[in-house]
Amino acid sequence: MNPGFFRKALEAQPGLRKASFKELELGWPISVTSTKKDPDLPIGEFVGRPEDYFDFISDLDVLVTHLAPVTADSLDHAPDLKVIGVSRGGPVNIDSAAAARRGVVVVNAPGRNASAVAEFTIASLLAETRNLVRGHMNVLGGAFKREFYHIDHVGPELCELTLGIIGYGDIGMRVARLAAAFGCRIIVSDPFKELTEEDRALGIEKVALDALISTADVVTLHPRVTPETRGMIDRSRIESMKKGAYIVNTTRGEVLDYDALYDALKSGHLSGAALDTFNPEPPPADWPLLKLPNVTLSPHIAGASRYSVVKAANMIAEDVARFFDGEPPLYQVR
Repeated sequence: MNPGFFRKALEAQPGLRKASFKELELGWPISVTSTKKDPDLPIGEFVGRPEDYFDFISDLDVLVTHLAPVTADSLDHAPDLKVIGVSRGGPVNIDSAAAARRGVVVVNAPGRNASAVAEFTIASLLAETRNLVRGHMNVLGGAFKREFYHIDHVGPELCELTLGIIGYGDIGMRVARLAAAFGCRIIVSDPFKELTEEDRALGIEKVALDALISTADVVTLHPRVTPETRGMIDRSRIESMKKGAYIVNTTRGEVLDYDALYDALKSGHLSGAALDTFNPEPPPADWPLLKLPNVTLSPHIAGASRYSVVKAANMIAEDVARFFDGEPPLYQVR
């Protein structure tokens, strides 16, 4: 989320062309490789500390950020602040309640990387089931063994699988549509979403969570982390999955019991897993799960695409312009 993308998008708005800008890069994800959580602050997934940015925000009318922490104390140091634009689907690094009390409007970018994550989910599933990474390492190592062509090692085709999608928001819906093109049977579980006519036309079925867990050949996780979803895929649910099933996690690590997942993969109860997120993150180098042969791993990059940055910048810029034009923002956080 380079500041230059946001400046370009803001300057393209007619009402903002005379605005003055200043930029601050936080170093993430190169020099700062992980985000923070602090039980004493009502925010999460941020870089630095609120006090690190007091001077920078002190004279701002508008703050656009991806990972800077904004608390009530931050707002005390920004008396002119009117709008905060946070380029994330969930503005977890902003104390939105404190902003509302001060009359500061918060806008975000829901769905900015939904397409990126959905595509990556399908790619991860294909990589795991069809031995793509293992085959790559085999050739890279100079072996060129044909074992991955043997019936004992080949994986299933997507057209023969029942795909269970937990969390049917922007990402889950896109995963369903991509998977439908492969011929999957698709079942979904989300207490807050109802199927559309388009869903039904594609043969998508809505089922209870535990029915999905026990029925699906692949379980893919897309819920937000809430008190209800934290740890929702626990040991008992993993044990109730079909023998030989797969699990894909491109949401947050907190929704999944990784110790139980390790046991299920190690025992052969599950055939494999494709994991982009972990708990803890990053995982320790000696974490047993990293040593298993039946996992495909990536460093929390499912949402990383150039288009998602451009899309987020444009969404934020449009809403900032709407605010100053006296129009209601499209993506205001309530």
